[in-house]
Amino acid sequence: MLTFYYAPGTCALASHLALEFAGAAYHPVRLDFKTQQQRAPEYLKVNPKGRVPALATDRGVITETPAILQFIAQSFPEAGLAPLDDAFQLAKMNEFNSYLCSTVHVAHAHKGRGYRWVETNDTASIEAMKKKAPQNVAESFALMEEQMVKGAWVLGERFSTSDLYLYTLASWLPGHEIDVSRFPRIADLKRRLDAKPQVQKVVALHKA
Repeated sequence: MLTFYYAPGTCALASHLALEFAGAAYHPVRLDFKTQQQRAPEYLKVNPKGRVPALATDRGVITETPAILQFIAQSFPEAGLAPLDDAFQLAKMNEFNSYLCSTVHVAHAHKGRGYRWVETNDTASIEAMKKKAPQNVAESFALMEEQMVKGAWVLGERFSTSDLYLYTLASWLPGHEIDVSRFPRIADLKRRLDAKPQVQKVVALHKA
């Protein structure tokens, strides 16, 4: 059985959702970041990066959201979580997921984790990053809304892991005082996913 490590309020929600939509048999393990469980020696043996998500399989541990999403989609092809029959569309899915990982998530992290980029006593730089973060996040969402989301779902009419990943990052918008309604396509996608029983089940597990 798969073992999935997650924490509330993190991007692990996307992979957790994918496991549910795939109908996978898995054991969820919730970590408490407030008590630094992600830095505990036991967990560092699982993921030396000290972050979530992490997915333990019978062949080893997979980390990083795009990789985990790809693994789940390919391991459970009957779930239709990726266009495995279309090389171009599969690449577009991974392109979108990579953008969320490398750009949107990083823009978000500048609000609460500025210490990753400067010394912790450099309060001026940290405050400047906090101030800039909402603008950068909003600009990223505007780009996705206007140029990257192709229809009812990210890839158009075809549901994929990108929708679960976008849903996850869209849930962070209130923390930047950004109303998702500014992005009608993304707001509608989120609304439709909110109504799914798989989403309701997993979101309840991620309540802080």
